[in-house]
Amino acid sequence: MFYRPPAPHGLRQNPFNALVIPRPIGWISSLDTEGRANLAPYSFFNAVAYTPPQVMFAATGLHEQGGFKDTVANIQATGEFVVNLATWPLREAMNACSAPAPHDVDEFKLAGLTPAPAETVKPQRVAESPVHLECRHVRSLELLSANPESPNMVVFGEVVGIHIDDTVIADGMVRYDRLDVVGRLGYRDYVRVNDIFAMERPGWP
Repeated sequence: MFYRPPAPHGLRQNPFNALVIPRPIGWISSLDTEGRANLAPYSFFNAVAYTPPQVMFAATGLHEQGGFKDTVANIQATGEFVVNLATWPLREAMNACSAPAPHDVDEFKLAGLTPAPAETVKPQRVAESPVHLECRHVRSLELLSANPESPNMVVFGEVVGIHIDDTVIADGMVRYDRLDVVGRLGYRDYVRVNDIFAMERPGWP
């Protein structure tokens, strides 16, 4: 099949996010200007630079849900956030944080998670997660949108602090099998990263 977005594709659901897979999950904690915590997962998330290390996530401000989730507004107002690694044991808690809860709801409490202090930023970490990236806001960039009332925004952050649980490190390397991370597929589907292989990058004469 072939179709040109945004023309009809003829399938039961939009196939686009079922094709760009698997995607890391940015489980992002932030604070508003009054110090209230927010925790939300984003499936359009990735690392984008090594030096200095930087990450990004993208959000859509759905008109029917009142615009962007609290995360974007919090980060733009305070300039800080934390990315918590979403793992298999934490999958239900991560999913619970995707609910369109009112602004004053603390998703840490909603999902039964333990907030832990960060080292370099004010937003708290998910204590149960084995990896945290403490970030400072670099810039936000508004993207193309088919509906001005539902804008698309990408947020970039510089990683200024990294927590790695010692239990997932062996021989000076992070062990993926000990992380037991989950990623996002399309529709309502996720993937558990437990089938790992290595390939040497080829050289050139």
